Order: sequence, then C-alpha cells, then structure tokens
Amino acid sequence: MRADVRHVADGICLVHGSDTNWVVLTDGDAVTLIDTGYPRDRKLLLDSLAAVGGSPEAVTAVLVTHAHNDHLGSAEYLAARYGTPVLLHEAEVPHARREFLHQVSVGQVLRNSWRPGVLPWALRALRSGGTAHVPVTAPRPFPSAGPLDLPGRPVPVHTPGHTGGHCAFHLPEAGVVVSGDALVSGHPTSRTAGPQLLPGMFHHERGRATASLDVLAALDADLLLPGHGPALRGPVREAARRAREAAEPVPLG
Repeated sequence: MRADVRHVADGICLVHGSDTNWVVLTDGDAVTLIDTGYPRDRKLLLDSLAAVGGSPEAVTAVLVTHAHNDHLGSAEYLAARYGTPVLLHEAEVPHARREFLHQVSVGQVLRNSWRPGVLPWALRALRSGGTAHVPVTAPRPFPSAGPLDLPGRPVPVHTPGHTGGHCAFHLPEAGVVVSGDALVSGHPTSRTAGPQLLPGMFHHERGRATASLDVLAALDADLLLPGHGPALRGPVREAARRAREAAEPVPLG
C-alpha cells in the first residue's frame, strides 16, 4: 500500500492512510504535520513526507486533533527519535499521555457488530494498531491563542465532543479547515457519504460533538479536510449545517 497524497491547495496536502487521514503543510523546507494516522501507518506517513519533498527532520511540530490511536499513531515516534514537539489542546494533553482513554471500546464495537461495515473496519483497525498502547511522553498544550508560528499558520479551534479536547485547525489565508473527527465526509462504518458526524459509538459526548458543528460553521473557509473521507469543496458552514441536520433526531408523528 502506498500513501495516497492529494495536493489540495498551495502548500497543503491531504493524505489518505488506512481508513484515516492526516495533513501535511509545507513552507519551503519546513513542515507542519496534522495527525499521524494509525501506529502501523508509519511507513505511509514517512512516504507522504517524502512525496512532498519533506522528511521527518523537517517536521517543526506535530499538531494532533485528538488522541485516538488512528490520529496519534506515530506522534511519540517522531518526538522520541527527532525531538519533534507534539501539540494539542490543553484538555487533550492528559489523554495523549494516556492518563485516561476516551476511545470506543471493544465492547461497544461488539455491541454494534451487526451494523454494516463495523466488523471489517474493526479487523482493519486491529491490524493497524487501533488497540496498541501509544502514549506520548511529553505532549504540550498550544503555546498561545491564535495562529501558531508554524508552516501554514494554523489556528487551533476547540471542537469538543468527539473527545474533550478535540481541536480543528483553521487556515484562514488558504480558506481551509482541518476538521479531524469533528466533521467527516465518510467512514467505513457509515452508509452515507458527504458531511456528517461519525456514528454515535465513536463520540465521548455526542451532544457536544453536535454543538461543535456550530463552531465550525462560523469559520470562513471553502475547503474541508476531514479525518475520514475525501476533501469537501464548498462553504464549510454549509457542510456543518448539513451534518447538523443529519445528526438531529427525526421528529415523531
């Protein structure tokens, strides 16, 4: 399997790994990496850096939308081997250290195994390291509010619900939102395509995840790079609106 690297805007690439995405931002020789895929996506991750003319040594920071294994997978590897800082929302820092785990459990997966796509996805997740123990030894909170002094000048946007410290990243100059799992465009366990929340079993607090769609809707952007599924072009506010409508219960009667 080769890394599927999509150049979506100047200095911005969306990479499709094994059922999850990460984003590479470049500025000259310097790189910002947003998420890192599953633990066993490491070769794909390194291949994606090479494909954009980068290298692990060129990664100035790893920004993590949230500390689930399919996004955190190689963060500690980069930190330990290359000294790369790993940055998250302050509420997600202890999650990355594995002081607690807000992640779908094996029991929840089994209870939902009758749903289409769940068992094949679960088997792939196991093979990719979905249940591996991959804590980050020294994760750091974002150093300040507003744009980070990194390639792409990403702005962290707290979008809790999927996890308590989930963050999206807004790239105002490029009109891009990297949404992580706060808003996706598809998933192997979903029977629909297009803007949506992940199925309920994946969210720590589904009500807050739904409310965070309003936060995303307020961002000025016309390209969404989700943690799962393809890029979505068009106003992000419209994608968030459609996802919220689909997430709301259908009235009875």
